[in-house]
Amino acid sequence: MYMINEISKLTGVSIRRLHHYDEIGLLVPSKRTESNYRMYSEEDVERLYQILLFKELDFPLQEIKRLLYDEEFDKQKALTMQRELIVEKKNRLENIIESIDSRIVNLGGKAMSKKDFKAFNYEEIKKHEEKYKEEVKERYGKTSAYKESKEKTSKYSKGEWENIMGEAAEIYEGLAALMDENPSNEKVQELVGKWRSHISKNYYNCTLEIFRGLALMYVADERFTENIDKYGGGLAQFLSEAMNIYCDNNLK
Repeated sequence: MYMINEISKLTGVSIRRLHHYDEIGLLVPSKRTESNYRMYSEEDVERLYQILLFKELDFPLQEIKRLLYDEEFDKQKALTMQRELIVEKKNRLENIIESIDSRIVNLGGKAMSKKDFKAFNYEEIKKHEEKYKEEVKERYGKTSAYKESKEKTSKYSKGEWENIMGEAAEIYEGLAALMDENPSNEKVQELVGKWRSHISKNYYNCTLEIFRGLALMYVADERFTENIDKYGGGLAQFLSEAMNIYCDNNLK
C-alpha cells in the first residue's frame, strides 16, 4: 500500500489533484487508516495510470470515471486503443517539428507551400478516434430501448413531430442559457431531468444506465455533438457532464 505523498512522488500527480480525484469518485483509495490517511493499492496505481492516459487523449474526467468503473471495461483493449491514438499524435508532432526545422532553415527564403501545412493534418488521428467512437455506438446503440423508439416514432404524425422537436429545442435553449453555471446547478439539473422525461415520453424508457450511455454518445459521436452545439458552442459537453451528475444524484 502507498501513502498519498508516495503516490504523488511516484506518478508526478500533485497531492491536491489526488484529493480532487478522490472527492469526485474518480480515484478513491482502497483503504484509509484510523487517522483517515489515504492508502493506495497497486490496483489504484494502475487505475491512476489509465486516468492519465485518458487525460492525455483529452477525455473529460466524468467520462473517464464512467469508462473505468464500467463492469465491461477491458484494460487490454483500452491500452491498445490508447497506444494507437498516442502513436498517431507522436507522429504528428514529429512531422510538425520537422516542418519547423525546415522553416528555420528557409526563413526569409521561399514562400510557404501546402507541404508546410501538411504536418498539421489531423486525419490519421481522426481515423483512430472514429474507431473508438464506433465501439461506443456498438455498445450503447443496440439495446431494446432503440427498438422501442423505432416502433414508437414510426407512428407520429407531422404535427406530433413538430411538437416533439419544439420541446427538445426549448430544453436545449434553456440549457445553453445556463452554460455559465456549474453543470450541478439546480436549474441545470431541473432541465436535465426534463430532458430525460422528454426521451422517456417520446422515444423509450430512459433508464439511468441508458441516460449515462447517451451522455457518452453526445461527446463521442460528432453527429450528436454538432446537432446539440447548434444551440451553443460546447453545449454537448456541458449537457454530458450535467447528465452524469444527474445520474449520480439519482442513484437508489
